[in-house]
Parts: sequence; C-alpha cells; structure tokens
Amino acid sequence: MTAFVWRDGERTIRFGPGASAHAWAGVEVLTTARAEPDIPAAVLEAARVHHVPPGQVPDAAAALVDRVGAGRMVAWGGGRVIDTAKALAAARGGEVCAVPTTLSGAEMSRGHRPAPGYEGRPNHRPVLVLAEPGVMAGQPEGARRASAMNALAHAAEALYGPGRNPVASLAAARAASLLARGVEAGEPDDLALGSILAGYALGSAGFSLHHALCQTVVRICGTPHSVTNAAVLPHSLAAMAAREPEAIAALAAALGVEPEGLVARVAALAGGAGLGGEGVGEADLERVADAALERPEIAALGPTLDRGELVAILRRSL
Repeated sequence: MTAFVWRDGERTIRFGPGASAHAWAGVEVLTTARAEPDIPAAVLEAARVHHVPPGQVPDAAAALVDRVGAGRMVAWGGGRVIDTAKALAAARGGEVCAVPTTLSGAEMSRGHRPAPGYEGRPNHRPVLVLAEPGVMAGQPEGARRASAMNALAHAAEALYGPGRNPVASLAAARAASLLARGVEAGEPDDLALGSILAGYALGSAGFSLHHALCQTVVRICGTPHSVTNAAVLPHSLAAMAAREPEAIAALAAALGVEPEGLVARVAALAGGAGLGGEGVGEADLERVADAALERPEIAALGPTLDRGELVAILRRSL
C-alpha cells in the first residue's frame, strides 16, 4: 500500500512503513512498560518517560497531570495511552504526537474524558499522527481482531449516527471494507488504513448507540474496551437495522453481504467475542442499561431505545 502524508487543518497524518521514526525527540513520552522497548532510542534520548498507570483515562490523567509539562508530548501506545495524553494536553496545554500501537482510532479524534478538575477545557486532538501498519497491527491475533472490531464499530456509527455526513460516510464505508479484509487476511496495511479512516469518520460524525452502550459497560463492569466493542457490535447493529435501514445497507454492502446477512457477517468477524467471558453477568445488565439511558447519544435516537431494549442488546452480547 502506498505511503502518504495527509494534512488536515492543524493536524498531519503520516502513514506507512517507518512513519514512527518521525516522532518528536527529547520531549515528554507517555507509554507503557510493554510498549517502551519498541520506541526508537532517538525518541527516548533526553526524554522524560511516563508509564500510564492501569485504569480509566481520568484516573490515569490525574496521576500524571502534575508530572507532565505543558509542552510537546509523544503518546506511544494504545487508545488509553493516547487518550490520557490528549486529556493532559487539554488540561496543561501543549501538543501531542500520537504513535498508535493498536487499531483504537483514538489518535484521530478529539474524543477523550477529561482530567479531574479540568472538565471545562476544550478537548485536544493530536497534531501529528504517525500510523505505521506494522506497529498498529502488531498485537497477537486475538487482541488484534478485537481491536479491529473496535475500529469497525467506529465506521458503523459514522454511517448511522445523527452526525453522519457525506465525507464521513465515504471514509466509513471504505474503512469497513479494509478492516474486514484485514481481519480475514491478517494484512497490516488494510487494518491500519481501515483504523485511520474509521477513526477519522467517527471523529467527524460522533458517537451514537453503540459507543454510548459500550463505554457504559466498560465504566461499570471494567471490561476491556476492544473486547466489549467486539461483543456488542453485532447486536447494536441489529437494533439499528429498523431505524436506519439505508445506513445498515451501506455497511452491509461494504462488508460484501445483503442487509439480512450483516449481523452474522459481523459476528463471524468478531470471532465469538462475548461479555460473559469478561465477567459480565445477568445481574449487571439492568444497572448498565439504566446508566446508558442517561447518555445524550441514546436520548438523541428517534425513537429512543427503552430500558428493556438495551437490556436485550446486552443479554445477546453475553
């Protein structure tokens, strides 16, 4: 696949082999113990390295907000690392260079939860995105598949959500096709470009039912973000089929099936992921549904899904 440099307002996206070598050197670096050994020595020289602690983004940002300066920082890691860097940049100022090591798409949007005490600050999006396919798709097969389903969920929401628009829809449809092919062939270039396009589409169109529900599951039950997306996606799409038939048909076409075959197609791509394997049980479902009903993305649906419908989606996701 051809490498490219994409200039989008104040942001530059560099895609292709060797892209990560363009990371800023000698600045604050946010990463994890797992990812740090893969960071080039030139980036780490004279840098201050901070390991993002486990837990949710606001907690991680709170742990680092007094240790990270207000200048440039490199976020080298998955979605939690990048979202934490975005939260810190929003709180303290500065700029973020994101080097994603998963297919989360966090590098492509302003979406992130704030650091505690900084809730009124505008959200930040990275000004430099270095998307290297071998780095983004380098996870073990199971984790890579779940991460790809997270990206596919971004594409789906950009097609059916209330903020959809022609450009986001084009990017989302192309992303869905690439991601499906990448999952089935294990092709890093397809997975990485699909993730970038899906993240761009969602950053433009915004969240809707699926992400509002999945983020609530993660917050309440502590499940991994990518696996949660993989488990819920076939069933959130089934719930949207009657509400947004044209969008669902467009997603099905991108995945090479008729609309009635979409749920089975996505379930096959997800590889049998289920929330039950992550410790979610029947007793959790009503609590999650009640919390999700407070989300504005669900209130914006017309007609709005009721508590019983949300519980049914979650039950099918176990």
